[in-house]
Amino acid sequence: MKDRVEHLISKVDQEKIESCVREAESRTRGEIVVMVVPASYHYPMADLLGATAFSFPAAVALTPEVGGLFWAGAWNLWVFLAVLIPLFLVFHEAVKRIYVLKRWFISGKELEDEVREAAHIQFFQKGLYRTREETGVFIYVSIFEHRVWVLGDRGINSVIPESQWNGVVATIVRAIKERRPAEGICRAVDEVGRILQEKFPIKRGDQNELENLIV
Repeated sequence: MKDRVEHLISKVDQEKIESCVREAESRTRGEIVVMVVPASYHYPMADLLGATAFSFPAAVALTPEVGGLFWAGAWNLWVFLAVLIPLFLVFHEAVKRIYVLKRWFISGKELEDEVREAAHIQFFQKGLYRTREETGVFIYVSIFEHRVWVLGDRGINSVIPESQWNGVVATIVRAIKERRPAEGICRAVDEVGRILQEKFPIKRGDQNELENLIV
């Protein structure tokens, strides 16, 4: 799935996003970090469900034909298994690699839960909670799920309600679906910068404490 990120966000796009983050941070002492990942989880159950959904009816349809060719009878169990197993393996690989098919077998709640969990894990693994004033804002973008999660550190959450990030999330999600994620991320970063500027205006001597972009 890594190729999916590189296809949607080129090196030029990455530089553009970093520039947008620097511009936004020039107006506030808040720290903005954007992280873009191909997927938050690999969803093995979706591969199994998809392979079963496609291979079982295909095997049912093909068994009479194959059984007739080998004089084994139209509904011979061994013929059915001989047809089912290779079909299952083929469809398993297809669902695993074709992301549009894979998404059919994942519920919206599961997508949301996995992205939320991954965002929280990355927030702490990358040390984004270590700024002096606890003013880090983490924009986590997961391409496969078409999901975005925005996390604020304690200093941010004490004065800015989480609901204020809803517009930021919607902007990026819409841009991902329209295959222009870099543009959407830049607009969202600008919006985050304006929100932070009201509560955490820039001060003399402010330093950039965190990475701007993680891909």
